[in-house]
Amino acid sequence: MKRSSNPRKFFTKDEKERILLEIKRAEMKTTGEIAVHLVRNVKGDIFERGKEAFFRLGLHKTIRRNAVLFFICTEQRKFAIIADEGIDKKVHEGFWKDIALKMEENFKEGRFAEGLIEAIKITGERLSEYFPFEESDINEIPDQITEDN
Repeated sequence: MKRSSNPRKFFTKDEKERILLEIKRAEMKTTGEIAVHLVRNVKGDIFERGKEAFFRLGLHKTIRRNAVLFFICTEQRKFAIIADEGIDKKVHEGFWKDIALKMEENFKEGRFAEGLIEAIKITGERLSEYFPFEESDINEIPDQITEDN
């Protein structure tokens, strides 16, 4: 199946539902917030563009500063994982490395949804060690996949 570079059509309806379900599952284990944002093209450094999107989407406004953004460029098939300062202060340096490697392996094989779902699952498990779920926790970031064209 040829995958569209259009961020709105990059994932199928079924893939979007599976991704959103995994976000909900992951967030049931942690106070951390997980977001996914797709863009068609990135000029310059993808990590810097991801940070810009992180702030533009208001992900830095969570109470514990523990949001994560999976920022995906659909045309170039690249991604960046952006975490807020509350996470960066607590986790070890290589915290994201193997998650990124798993995503990269899946992306190279054209398994974009599977790679993202696996990354979200691992992220939820790991964040639960540092930011365990609390009964008083509220969902601060809507569970949705956002896009820019």
